[in-house]
Amino acid sequence: MLKLLEVLKSHEPVTLQEFLTRKVFSYANVPYRIKPYEQLLANPKETVDFDPVQNELIGRRVKAKGSDGKLIWGSDEQIHLINLTEKMLILLLAKISNFVPEAGIWLNTQRPEWNDANNALVGNGAFMVTLYHLRRYLVFCLETFRSLEQSEVSISAEVARLFLALRRVLKCHEPLLAKPIGDRSRRRILDDLGRAGCRYRKKIYAGGFSGRMISVKGKRLLDFFNVALAFADESIKANRRPDGLYHAYNLIKLDRDGEILIRRLYTMLEGQVAVLSSGCLSAEESLGLLMALKRGELFRADQYSYLLYPNRQLPRFIEKNNIPGKEIARSRLLKKMLVDGNSLLVERDVNGRYHFNAAIASVRDLHRIFEKLSLAGHARLVDDEKTTVLEIFERLFDHQSFTGRSGTFFGYEGLGCIYWHMVSKLLLAVQETFFRALDSGVSQPMLRKLAESYYDIRSGIGDCKSPGEYGAFPMDPYSHTPAQAGARQPGLTGQVK
Repeated sequence: MLKLLEVLKSHEPVTLQEFLTRKVFSYANVPYRIKPYEQLLANPKETVDFDPVQNELIGRRVKAKGSDGKLIWGSDEQIHLINLTEKMLILLLAKISNFVPEAGIWLNTQRPEWNDANNALVGNGAFMVTLYHLRRYLVFCLETFRSLEQSEVSISAEVARLFLALRRVLKCHEPLLAKPIGDRSRRRILDDLGRAGCRYRKKIYAGGFSGRMISVKGKRLLDFFNVALAFADESIKANRRPDGLYHAYNLIKLDRDGEILIRRLYTMLEGQVAVLSSGCLSAEESLGLLMALKRGELFRADQYSYLLYPNRQLPRFIEKNNIPGKEIARSRLLKKMLVDGNSLLVERDVNGRYHFNAAIASVRDLHRIFEKLSLAGHARLVDDEKTTVLEIFERLFDHQSFTGRSGTFFGYEGLGCIYWHMVSKLLLAVQETFFRALDSGVSQPMLRKLAESYYDIRSGIGDCKSPGEYGAFPMDPYSHTPAQAGARQPGLTGQVK
């Protein structure tokens, strides 16, 4: 949407300004409901419910009104119309209500933000790529709404209340930006933002939009964009890696002590593309990133291009699920199970190695076994040892950092794979960086180096290669190139986008 708005601003700036106050936009009525915030905290992997009543209502309206029946209607039985200001604002508010400082946007809607190959990060993950793009969106909003600084604009009362609530939260916590944000402060910010978003959803789910409009001052909008931009910039700065690249995904742990702990994942190409596109890096910083990218483990020399993620050797089957003897020794429960010959939790093979029961696929399975053992007379031992066994299990399997097919497959968006869509986006991001640098008046030597980086990336894309190098007809757009073969999947999800 942002790219389309940028094009509209470039070609029809007057039309864009008119749309800010003109009520010709609407909301889609989606019959799914995000659970309350406290339930998101309790189980961030199961957060969305289907609403059959709303689905039936949509079906009846479609029969009576056609496709307009799929939109949100007001109590007056008319489509609830809004202006572009509200349309742009609600997208921003939805993301900010799930903002985890220095981690990104919390992936709590049972789907990844962009790369479905990383769908296993849902619940445990936060996405910096969305925040990088959100940063560019905030700059666009600041430029676009400057014309309304001395005036007011009407938006739905419910959205206005959410806007004011999120603005209060960010302004309240703004002093924390003076230094790196601590784990406890991070949790307080997310709690305040998340509960504000929850109140908004509860109101809309229960009764829809009231139809009442509230005027919001342009100065307040600009103030909100500025403070949100300050939080975004602080988080982006915190996600710079020692090698000059930037994190794309982070793992978050919602600790019972009221903290949010962050674990950084390995580097990904989409993170570098997004941070270049965000506009937050100077020409010098952008060039440094591109040089680090070329030196790093994402560069694939045989195709003279870039992988989505670093390639790596996966452990063989017999190398998995081996519990070290020292871990067995520190757990009275595991030792008791082995002595009793009870294989519900662990078993010992003919070679004397220890393994968790093959039927245990997740922590939930472990909890079910704990319940069985408690009922079988081991309640006290289970209570004493439960945390220890869970720690051993997670240390062994590290399920939290499992990304999905990106870390287990070898084609599509998997290991050793070049995804041409992302390489093409990298090329575009470098081109945008060059023209931003040109407009800002950087030196000619710096411009030359950025141009050289652009053409260096360009030389690795299909139509600069022979059919033998590319593995296909070079002028056709392709989806991906796996490690063991030439280009695959013509068209489809590749450079066509």
